[in-house]
Formats: sequence, C-alpha cells, structure tokens
Amino acid sequence: MLKLVLNIVWLVLAGFWLAVGYLLAGVLMCILIITIPFGVASFRLAAYTLWPFGRTLVPREDAGAPSFIANVLWFLLAGLWMAIAHVVSGIALCLTIVGIPLGLADFKIALAALAPLGKDIVSTDDPRAVALR
Repeated sequence: MLKLVLNIVWLVLAGFWLAVGYLLAGVLMCILIITIPFGVASFRLAAYTLWPFGRTLVPREDAGAPSFIANVLWFLLAGLWMAIAHVVSGIALCLTIVGIPLGLADFKIALAALAPLGKDIVSTDDPRAVALR
C-alpha cells in the first residue's frame, strides 16, 4: 500500500514530467537507425520513471563491453542531461519533509539515467534484486 501511495505522489510531483523528457529523448533517438537501441532504453526508463517504487535496476549477466561502449554514447547523448533533471528535481523534492523519500528515489534514478544499458528493470521482490541487497 505504501508503494502505491509513493508512486501516485511521485507521478504527480515529478514522475510525469521526467517521463516526458525520456519519451522526447527516445523519439529523437529513434529518428536515426543507429541510435534506435538508445531510444528503446529511453522508453524503458520512461516507464520506470513513471512508477519507480517497488522496482529496481539490476545488471544483466550477458552485458559486457558492447554495453559499456553504448553507455558511454548514451551518457553523451542523453544520460547526462536526464541525470541533471533528476538531481534538480530531487533537490526540489528534498526541500520538504514529505518529499525526502521521493527525492532519494530521484537520486537513485539519476544514477540509472547515467548508464541504463546492460541492465534490467525488475520488481524488488525478484531474486536478482534481492541478491544485490
């Protein structure tokens, strides 16, 4: 129940606008054929940003050097800008007592925005997420 309340408050205060940013970045990335994987990653992050509580990112076992190289390109094309948006939003949310958990989630997503390729979005109940704790 708490996750539901946090997700609804998140969606109203920050999640919707951040997700719109990811959607715009995804559309721009899909214009060129070579950057379509970045667009797909952006769309996945948009969905994660809309409803983050109860989900987390875990590294994929098959991710290797190509994911690292793609993450460097992602960082330059969209990752840095989306991470800055998350940090600014997180600071604004942390200005109130009620917004502190939301701001902390924003900072967590900012780290994910820097290098999302080679990671899966899973439920916090997923065994892969539990193993990372």
